[in-house]
Amino acid sequence: MKYRAVIFDLDGTLLNTLEDLANCMNDVLDRSGFLPHRVEAYKYFVGDGMENLVRRALPEGKRHDEATVAECLAAMRWEYGNRWKERTRPYEGIPQLLDALVKRGIKIAVLSNKPDEFTRKMVAELLPHWTFDPVFGERPPVPRKPDPSGALEIANHLKIPAGDFLYLGDTNTDMQTAVAAHMQAIGVLWGFRGADELLASGAETLIETPMSLLKLLD
Repeated sequence: MKYRAVIFDLDGTLLNTLEDLANCMNDVLDRSGFLPHRVEAYKYFVGDGMENLVRRALPEGKRHDEATVAECLAAMRWEYGNRWKERTRPYEGIPQLLDALVKRGIKIAVLSNKPDEFTRKMVAELLPHWTFDPVFGERPPVPRKPDPSGALEIANHLKIPAGDFLYLGDTNTDMQTAVAAHMQAIGVLWGFRGADELLASGAETLIETPMSLLKLLD
């Protein structure tokens, strides 16, 4: 089958954002009198929007304390808004993959559960040499992933059938989104989660390096 477009998740797929997310949230926790977490723990806190990240990072007894959640979410938005690119970089091989896709005439887009303003800013500043059309983060009233609405909106925008898309992501949320949108679900193994989770959530193919994607296009 000839694929015509690729949708990328952002965190854990295009960009390694883990340290900045962990450092910012840990500083929020510390100032709030809560214990921080190891950076590796954040691999399982991220992926479902910033509010869910905050809830998962809070002590269990505070995760449903709405006043605490709101206070820490506001603090995290401020902290991350000022420090999001201290360590965040594209994964090795991503620039080469994007060059190859553009050369082949493949359309590229981004769909993230990160707040829309952060998503757009990060793509513009850290991936400035490629035109992603469109770039969508979490934005009301569109439901966040794994609801397929955002992915299908991209398909409609590009006027390309959903079945002609490859969908790349690193979490169960991404694979579930791809399956629900009837797109080819590609699990990436350089991100935040492992092969078992990706396969259990509907990944049709797993790739270990970005350039491995090209084999699916040849």
